Amino acid sequence: MGKYRNIRSKRYQFSFLVEQRAVWTTVLLLLLCIAVMIVSTGIGSQYISPLAVLKALFGKADPLQQVIVEKLRLPRIVIAVLVGASLAAAGAIVQSIIRNPLASPDVTGITEGASFGAVLFIFLFTDTISVFWLPLAAICGAFAVTALLYVLAWKRGISPLRLVLIGIGVSAAVKSVSYMFIISGPLQLADRSLTFMTGSIYGSSWDKDVLTLLPWTAVLLLITWLHTRNVNIQALGDDVASSAGSPVQKHRLLLLSLSVALAGAAVAIGGAISFIGLMAPHMARRLVGSSFGSLLPVSALIGALILLLADLTARTAFLPRDVPAGVFTAAIGAPFFMYLLYRNRNRF
Repeated sequence: MGKYRNIRSKRYQFSFLVEQRAVWTTVLLLLLCIAVMIVSTGIGSQYISPLAVLKALFGKADPLQQVIVEKLRLPRIVIAVLVGASLAAAGAIVQSIIRNPLASPDVTGITEGASFGAVLFIFLFTDTISVFWLPLAAICGAFAVTALLYVLAWKRGISPLRLVLIGIGVSAAVKSVSYMFIISGPLQLADRSLTFMTGSIYGSSWDKDVLTLLPWTAVLLLITWLHTRNVNIQALGDDVASSAGSPVQKHRLLLLSLSVALAGAAVAIGGAISFIGLMAPHMARRLVGSSFGSLLPVSALIGALILLLADLTARTAFLPRDVPAGVFTAAIGAPFFMYLLYRNRNRF
């Protein structure tokens, strides 16, 4: 018990154990994430020192640097953190409840469903309805595809392996439909949708992007963390969870819904950025183990760091071109997926 700390509240009648290593890992990753945010904000066509970035955050920098930091770069940095954290948390949920190391929102079709909902919104309502509702459209698309996936995979319950295999096929089918809309639409909307399908946080702003995504991410992450016990018992397997009195299918549907909502909201703002939901939970599991109470915050921070570094490379490696960040996450994630497939070749 020496490596755990018990936190109790007599007033609100709750208690839980906190692993000290997980706490320190989370704190160190949080500090690293803040440091990368500050350094990344200063790197670009015009370099701004970390000290000048800090001054700009408090409104005491040079006017030109103030504008560059506050209006141009910082919203994009914050969006990278929110999108990366949401996708990583969604992946952690899916891997825990499906108990499959290859599972992630983009592999099971959740990301493609959200992309389809967003592309449909862009083509049908972009001039008539506020962009504030784009996350809702993406989440609806993700839920629609997930419902289809659930129906196709249902056979006296949901088998984790069957859910992944059918999800791969559904993901490919939905992606082809999205591209059909892109090809058949007007050139301007098609160009915007194609960038969206690749995954990019270019041109992020405080009002249209950060303030839209922040409530979704904050609320959904909190709700997910409150369901830590349900995720942990799901990870033990259906038989053990049922014998412990857990309604397996009910909790699995609820947790999958949280994963869908997190991925859908992230995709609505950042586009179909792939493989973060696959890589981040695996890295977090190596650091803090598989207990979901520790895994969730560490996965979220690692996902934020991955997208921060990918976006930094995307906007600085090929100046003056701004390459979509999704290109770099896919370049890293595809070999990682093949490595996982090879490592688990005898498991399935």
